[in-house]
Amino acid sequence: MSNLIRKAAAYLPNVDKKSVINLTPSDANWDYIGFEVVKLQTGQSYKLDTQHQEVCVVLLCGHVSARAGNQSWEQFGNRKQIFEQTKPFALYVTTQTIVEVKALSYVELALCKAPAQGKYPTRLIHPDEVSSERRGYGNMERFIHNILPDQALAEHLLVVEVFTPNGNWSSFPPHKHDELRLPNETQLEELYYHRMTPSTGFAFQRVYTDDRSLDDSFSVEDQDIVLVPKGYHPVSATPGTELYYLNVMAGPVRQWKFTNEPNFEWLIQPSR
Repeated sequence: MSNLIRKAAAYLPNVDKKSVINLTPSDANWDYIGFEVVKLQTGQSYKLDTQHQEVCVVLLCGHVSARAGNQSWEQFGNRKQIFEQTKPFALYVTTQTIVEVKALSYVELALCKAPAQGKYPTRLIHPDEVSSERRGYGNMERFIHNILPDQALAEHLLVVEVFTPNGNWSSFPPHKHDELRLPNETQLEELYYHRMTPSTGFAFQRVYTDDRSLDDSFSVEDQDIVLVPKGYHPVSATPGTELYYLNVMAGPVRQWKFTNEPNFEWLIQPSR
C-alpha cells in the first residue's frame, strides 16, 4: 500500500483514546504539517501544549467551551454533524500556549499544526469570518469554507474544508503546488482528512507528477488521510457518497499559488 494513504482501520480500534489520530511531520516524512483528530464524549476535556507550533483547532462537530492561555470562550459550536454544511468555528492558537477544550456534547476536533515563531495572537474564528465559495461546474462542482485562508493571520498554516456532492470530482482540474516559483506557484505540503456520508461509501484519489515518478491511486474510505507531498491530486466521490475533506496546507511561503495540469486546463473556462 502507498505510504501516502493512512487508513482509518489502523487507528480507529483505539476506542479508549481521545486522540484517535496523531500524525507528526516526521511520520509524514515532510517538514511542516502535523495533524490530530480528537473525539470527546460530553464532559470530557482535552489539553494540548502547542510548544513551537501554531495550531488551528477546527470544531468539526459538537459544542464546547475552551481556554487558551489567559483567554476563554464559553459554549460555542453550531453543527451536530459535519454534513450540515454550516460554516464551522475554529480556534487559532499561537506557540507556547496551553489550550484546553471541554465537550458540552459529543465533539470531534481536528488539530492542524505547523512550526511557528509566535508572531500572531490566539483568537476564536467565528463562522461569520469564514468565507464560502462554489468552485467548478457540472460534475466538478464543490463547495468551500475558507477557515484559515492566506489572507488570515497565520505563519504557515492554510486550512479549508470542501464538500463534494455524490458522483462529482473535486480538486479538479488537477493542480499542483510543489515548486516555489512566485508569482505563479508556491511550495505547499497538503493533507486531506476524508469524511463520507454514508460512512460505508468511498472515493478515489490520485497523486501524480508530470514525469510519473510519483503516480499513486487509491480508494479512500471514511476517516482516511491522504498525504500530498508533491504533484497533482484530484479526488472523485462515488455515486451515492457525499464527500467531505479537511485540507491542511503549509510551506515556506504562506500563499496558495498553483499550476494546473496542462491537459485539463481547458476545463476551467467551459463553453456555454
